[in-house]
Amino acid sequence: MSIYYPPVGFHFRVEFSLTGLSNRDNRFQEVGGLSAELGVEELQEGGENRFIHRLPTRPKYANLTLKRGLLIDSGLIQWCRDAIENFSFAPTTVNVTLLNAEHEPLGPVYNFVRAYPVKWAVSDFKAQENGLVVETLELAYQYFTRISS
Repeated sequence: MSIYYPPVGFHFRVEFSLTGLSNRDNRFQEVGGLSAELGVEELQEGGENRFIHRLPTRPKYANLTLKRGLLIDSGLIQWCRDAIENFSFAPTTVNVTLLNAEHEPLGPVYNFVRAYPVKWAVSDFKAQENGLVVETLELAYQYFTRISS
């Protein structure tokens, strides 16, 4: 009988299917927004006062949030600037993969389809603290799937 240990959440890889990105553009300290939920439509039936029918509708997906230390020269940030400043969109596929101690995929790959930037933010500059400057990238996408590795 083997013992199951849940995977750790601090060893992961983020990959973009964009050209011209450096290896540094795939390194993030945090990935958030991996969630999906079904919408619910309520339907009231005439003459039925005990309950309301609740019917499933389309799924809703949260934006994918990526955080990392600020990079001065980044192809990924240029992609964001093109979308936000020039309204020039180039949707891409983003893959997020949990890794084991040998840097090999562990479990499913989360595949985000037709992702594009909707927000880019930099952490506050504070003279009283000695923290790193962190940039946050928020991506919208059509849907995501879990692909077994």
